[in-house]
Amino acid sequence: MEFVTMQLKILLPFRVFAEKQGVKRIVAETREGSFGLLPNRLDCVAALAPGILTFETETEGEVFIAVDEGVLIKTGQEVVVSVRNAIGGADLGKLHKAVEEEFLKTGEKEQELSSTLAKLESNFVRRFTFKTAIINGR
Repeated sequence: MEFVTMQLKILLPFRVFAEKQGVKRIVAETREGSFGLLPNRLDCVAALAPGILTFETETEGEVFIAVDEGVLIKTGQEVVVSVRNAIGGADLGKLHKAVEEEFLKTGEKEQELSSTLAKLESNFVRRFTFKTAIINGR
């Protein structure tokens, strides 16, 4: 019996981070927790949370990559992971630290920016509505 493997492609916004053949298994993290993929699993889509993506090949063994939030798509034997940022080539402890320092803090900054923009927008709408009411004599 021939052992079936997967092809893994990790995409960043402006380049291909990694392409791997002969992948035996993949473990990814979502907001709900970790889940694993084996070659014969049904096709699926998952929203990834910042965390550690693990995969195993015959030649490289177990490989760890820190990934920012993104999406994972499995169709047949092909798995495509599209994330905003990824870091590889470090030991597991350093990758966990990178996730905490770079990816999670970036998310917090984006939330603060989004909140500030929402406040500016609501303030603009309130002032515009007020001025329109004055002009119309209400």
